[in-house]
Amino acid sequence: MKKARLKKIPIEQLVEMTRTISAERMRAIHAGKPKDGNRMFDLLIAIHRELRARGIEAQRQLLVLLDDSDPGTRCWTATAVMEFAPEEGRRVLTELAKSAGGLVGFSAEWALEEWRAGTLKPL
Repeated sequence: MKKARLKKIPIEQLVEMTRTISAERMRAIHAGKPKDGNRMFDLLIAIHRELRARGIEAQRQLLVLLDDSDPGTRCWTATAVMEFAPEEGRRVLTELAKSAGGLVGFSAEWALEEWRAGTLKPL
């Protein structure tokens, strides 16, 4: 999706896109479809950058996804919010690192380690 098109999408819709794409991305990776997962990763990054460009109030709309039922969505969102809501993000990543297995648990633990080391780069 082109950057120009993302600029026209309402914040609420960008948040919903984050919810669905982050869950689909994890399913694609688990299904052995890395190209699909990488394409979704690129789109999630573009959405995140668009929300950042719209300001902190737009970014804060992502916080509702920290309680989503999908662990992949919670992991993606928790990592994304670390730059402006580290306590909330850390709480979710810690929970996922302890309870989620596989790639989600590994990703959560990795993000926490990078954050503690001060090397977690904003998405």
